[in-house]
Amino acid sequence: MSIVHERVLPFSPTPALEATEAPGGGADPVSIGRRVRHHRRAADLTLAQLAGRVGMSTSALSLLENGRREPRVTTLTAIASALGVDLGRLLEGGPPTRRAALEVKWERAQRSPGFESLGIPEVRVGPGLPDDALEALVGLYESVVGLQQQRAATPEFARAANAQLRRLMREADNYFPAIERQAADLVRAVDHGAGPMTREAVNRIARHIGFEIEPVPDLPASTRTVTDLENRRIYVPVRGGHDLRATALQALGHVVLGHEAPRDYAEFLAQRVEINYFAAAVLLPEASVVPFLQRAKAARDIALEDLRDAYGVSYETAAHRFCNLATRHLDLRVHFMRTSADGVIYKAYENDGVRFPMDATGAIEGARVCRSWTARVVFERPAGEVYHQYTDTGRGTFWCTAVAEQTPNGRFSVSMGVPFDQVRWMRGRDTTERRVSRCPDPRCCTEPPPVLARRWEGKVWPSARAHSHLLAVMPPGVFPGVDDTEVLQFVAEHAPE
Repeated sequence: MSIVHERVLPFSPTPALEATEAPGGGADPVSIGRRVRHHRRAADLTLAQLAGRVGMSTSALSLLENGRREPRVTTLTAIASALGVDLGRLLEGGPPTRRAALEVKWERAQRSPGFESLGIPEVRVGPGLPDDALEALVGLYESVVGLQQQRAATPEFARAANAQLRRLMREADNYFPAIERQAADLVRAVDHGAGPMTREAVNRIARHIGFEIEPVPDLPASTRTVTDLENRRIYVPVRGGHDLRATALQALGHVVLGHEAPRDYAEFLAQRVEINYFAAAVLLPEASVVPFLQRAKAARDIALEDLRDAYGVSYETAAHRFCNLATRHLDLRVHFMRTSADGVIYKAYENDGVRFPMDATGAIEGARVCRSWTARVVFERPAGEVYHQYTDTGRGTFWCTAVAEQTPNGRFSVSMGVPFDQVRWMRGRDTTERRVSRCPDPRCCTEPPPVLARRWEGKVWPSARAHSHLLAVMPPGVFPGVDDTEVLQFVAEHAPE
């Protein structure tokens, strides 16, 4: 598929989460170097000539053009002035030519952690390397990596990737300043005031970055949205079970954050986290939500339902956003879960010390929550009712609030909790509901009572309902689970003549 950007991730949950951003909010040194080289050659200048004009050595400029030295903004400003171009032309956009794009891909490939394991000798890219040879190198490498990913895309790989991503989110307190700034810039650009973000405001954001949002009734079943990069259109469903504002903003997030096609399932997951964060940061802007929450904390009356209602979002979106901001701005430690009616965890986050059920890899997706936890007890209450509970665990006592709702995929609960010593800030702290959880002790709730176990031992054979999204081998292709042929046929049918 050609649903690809030539820019690198401006933010990616990696061990360098808090690393200094490259100039321009995320453009990588390789891309910047290729743009500098392109404009230098267009100006008919040698390396030595340009280096002399900006007061740097020829070798230093060569390192910069080859992406082996991260340039300072002051250096790039001097280079832009010497070349007679705007600084933005060196910082933003994709590689200026097809050749430059191939060079960037090959440089990234050779610097990737797994390249050495392939046993391929390093190939220096110089003017003497023909375009077709460079194209063949990049194509062969991508084919080899694709085969490796297909072999590695097992449930175990997916769960391990989830565990790593959750660890990195916890280390950052689930707060990502770069995405906050990009969301805030767009909210200001469309002059959105107070109150819920309207669909028209989302449309203005799309137009501001050069896209149109097109609702369609025939979106491919394997997709939530489809982005036509050539015609600058984002196709969203006419209606569905999701907030269409959030759905459109998630698609725009791929563009704003400069995502490339994911190289593996781990990067696919990281991108999903980023676009969900971006959409929530637009729908619930930090500049207004933080004072809103600080006032609620001062009144000892923090409630997710107030956040939900004030900004016209789902309870789940409100919970996600609260978890983004709670530690950084309210000094609160939190945990969050999205759980199915049978107790299986689909999403989770924590930095408050709660112990989620997990497997040997540290993954929790697919694990079953204790029957005594709020996330499961809430299913005993009417749908949509906000439920509060204290749960005594081996890690201490936690207070949680939860709502269970019907979705097109079944009933799910969304729960958010804090440690007992922080409950004084929360509405619902006066609840008398309290349970005790001894999990992971199997005698808590995973083993049946001894009387039942003895009575029916060897006499029952249930047929399990597998959670296919957690247990199946990840589908092949650039975007997991997407039918490439269906998507390209759809875009071709809807593209303007």
